[in-house]
Amino acid sequence: MLRVLRRPWLLLAVVAVVAMAAAAQAAPIRVGVTQIVEHPSLDQARQGFIDRMTELGYVEGVDVVYDIQSAQGDLATAQTIARKFQAEGVDLILAIATPTAQAAAHLIKDIPILITAVTDPVAADLVESIARPGTNVTGTSDLTPVRAQLELLKEIVPRATRVGVLYNAGEVNSVVQVEIAREAAADLGLQLVEATAANSNEVLQAAQSLVGRVDAIYVPTDNTVVSALESVVLVAERARLPLIAGEADSVAKGALATVGIDYYQLGRQTADMAVRVLNGASPAEIPIEYLSEQSVVLNLGAARRMNVQVPDSVISKAVRIIEE
Repeated sequence: MLRVLRRPWLLLAVVAVVAMAAAAQAAPIRVGVTQIVEHPSLDQARQGFIDRMTELGYVEGVDVVYDIQSAQGDLATAQTIARKFQAEGVDLILAIATPTAQAAAHLIKDIPILITAVTDPVAADLVESIARPGTNVTGTSDLTPVRAQLELLKEIVPRATRVGVLYNAGEVNSVVQVEIAREAAADLGLQLVEATAANSNEVLQAAQSLVGRVDAIYVPTDNTVVSALESVVLVAERARLPLIAGEADSVAKGALATVGIDYYQLGRQTADMAVRVLNGASPAEIPIEYLSEQSVVLNLGAARRMNVQVPDSVISKAVRIIEE
């Protein structure tokens, strides 16, 4: 004999609750990606993050949705992007490069922020310390081996005594690198000649100001200068000035050489940390990480255009050689 359900509304309520729970469980993670400017190194860090997240089970469009935003080099835009992510209540923020990390971290305190391509998170006021961030921020640093890069310059151009360093004094990451460069230059018998550019439109003029005053040019991982690197390459080639860069993509774009890190791998490493946070770990307790692997990248085409004879000792240890 069938029993008549006297309270059908109860069954409907239970079904609704179960359906809502299932829908909530199936909802993808929302990741807001904020990047200061588009250039190969930062783009590779972003792609490395996404690729590694996919490998770890977060399939784009299914398990995770990315809202990718570029500030196009403008700090006000970076702040607008941060406010957007805060208003939308994303689950996690990936902040690529120091200015966008600062814009996000100074505004947002209740959403985990994973940083990458940030040179000095402490100097940028993002974390309390490298070992224990103490905030809602953790991630990876792209602090490059500045001393090793200047040593490479000396090995390639032993006659060099004056080195022009081109950077944006408004970028904390660049200021940190230039401070390291000053100390290293003094030990290596080099004199640094500084030229600054506040935005990408000033890069060409700043590079031209170094001609006749230096024996070589050094560009650290400065977002402003790297976004307009073609201008620096043009000046270096015309003036026959060796151009040493802070990362490999700048070498691919026409700089002479670097010893540095792989930004794609840096992004992948950041994804590993992001998954730990998504699984419940606190960013405040996860130390900032660095990429230990460093390699020499050489552009022999640039060497010819800059009239530089690269020693065999440098060629032999290059892990990547660009011929054109």
